[in-house]
Amino acid sequence: MHFDDRLATVLRHRAAGERAANTQFRQLLDLLGNRDVSREGSLVAAAWLRLAALGETIAPAARAQMIREPGLRFRNPELALHLAEDEPEVAAAALAVAQLTEEDWEALIPRLPVRARGFLRLRRDMPAATRDLLDRLGIRDRGLPSPERSGPDPAPERVPARPIPANDLAADDEGPDSEIGALVRRIETFRKTRAARPAEEAPQLPLDERGEVLRRLIEGFAFTSDAEGRIDWAEPAAAAMVVGGMLPPATEQPRTQYQPLRRVTAALDGATAIAGEWIIDAAPRFSDQGGRFIGYAGRFRRPQKAPDASARASGGTERLRQLLHELKTPVNAIQGFAEVIQQQLFGPTPHDYRALAAAIAGDAARMLAGFDELDRLARLESGALTLESGRTDFSAIVERLADQLGEVLRSRNARFVLSMKTRRCPVLFASHDVEALGWRLLATITGATAAGEKLSLALDAGVNEARLACTLPESLREQDDIFAAGSRAGGGAVSAGMFGAGFALRLARAEARAAGGNLVRDGDEVVLTLPRLTAVEAAPSREQAGVALG
Repeated sequence: MHFDDRLATVLRHRAAGERAANTQFRQLLDLLGNRDVSREGSLVAAAWLRLAALGETIAPAARAQMIREPGLRFRNPELALHLAEDEPEVAAAALAVAQLTEEDWEALIPRLPVRARGFLRLRRDMPAATRDLLDRLGIRDRGLPSPERSGPDPAPERVPARPIPANDLAADDEGPDSEIGALVRRIETFRKTRAARPAEEAPQLPLDERGEVLRRLIEGFAFTSDAEGRIDWAEPAAAAMVVGGMLPPATEQPRTQYQPLRRVTAALDGATAIAGEWIIDAAPRFSDQGGRFIGYAGRFRRPQKAPDASARASGGTERLRQLLHELKTPVNAIQGFAEVIQQQLFGPTPHDYRALAAAIAGDAARMLAGFDELDRLARLESGALTLESGRTDFSAIVERLADQLGEVLRSRNARFVLSMKTRRCPVLFASHDVEALGWRLLATITGATAAGEKLSLALDAGVNEARLACTLPESLREQDDIFAAGSRAGGGAVSAGMFGAGFALRLARAEARAAGGNLVRDGDEVVLTLPRLTAVEAAPSREQAGVALG
């Protein structure tokens, strides 16, 4: 079930009693604690309002207890800010359990009420940068510093109890063993430390916090407006800058028609913290009596910056590789256990079990090979993998592969008709990479070839590149995009692989492009080009214009 459905389901029900109110408050805490909740627009704005309304009906101690319950997801800095403005026990509970990133803490702490910031000093798991920020804002440990001692503590001495005259109290309080005297010295030390603190580290009033704190942009805030479009309430972080102002002109047309505001793009002028581009999502509100339009409830949020193409490619490749790693781990384990059973390493095993284990091991090996192909394609298309350089005779590889695959085609009464216009065709890459590319291309074509088909296979060497053209089998000629062909691998000796012909050809194209060449469709042919090694002597042409293999 999607997050939208869960939040909408919670808001659909009214909390009629105490138990229902407590349950709904817990549900909203869990859903609003999600870090990605701000993407839900007007639905989330309604959730914030409902959370505030429920908070007024539930005792602070009960709310604090619910916030501290194990299993609560609390990764949203906006929820921490919302709860930090409640009663002290609620604020302390929220700031004690919030699990935020270092960047979230850095953006949140200057927005917290001054009285709430001190609760963070009770935590011992804050990042170092966050502790430094608290120091710069003057939020220090609440305990008094211990007094300096010049020597070891004197051993306690038991003295008989006696009445202390009033005029002797001051003298006794100043003694080295007096608790009151120790407390006086600690207070004095605290005062001296505070007086010596640099001005920039001294606590600031909320309106006097300067520097980076004021320049930090607000990333989003909930609001309500009246029927005329004037903002009459906003979250405390933005209230002083937006309350009393009008909604942007871009909202006027839907407002006059009482329509929801969905992803309305607008700009705000004013203080640095709110200036700039915004996206507005809001729902219209109507009065209970008569259904009169009374304004909007919704949320302003900053537009998300789209990462550049290279960042998206790199991030996507890394996520795919992580996923493949997580998939390989259990498959490797299954393959290992299957081989143990098949080889009877733990003792005699019935033959039917050994046959099943062998089949499982084979399936696991094919899955792992498919995962390796996915990983190779991702790295090639993102530029993270290049082919190994070397010197390889491409014509010899093509001739050898055509001979091998011709044996497979002969059983179907099909064949390659090979035409090689050059005896030697050296290319710039290692033989194992070139042979893997050639096998992937020709084996995919072989697997798609039907009975009785004759396919032309022509190799030509130009000045700068080698060109291998092959006729496409009828099953691939019918495809609009051969690199997206959905045909799956068959059960024969040669097939396109785990993911079918389209994927195999796409991988071959990625390998060719990584080598500085390409693989394209040209009418009824697929053409592979590779950079040719030009620093060799020209070889005599081979007079084999139509050699039939198979």
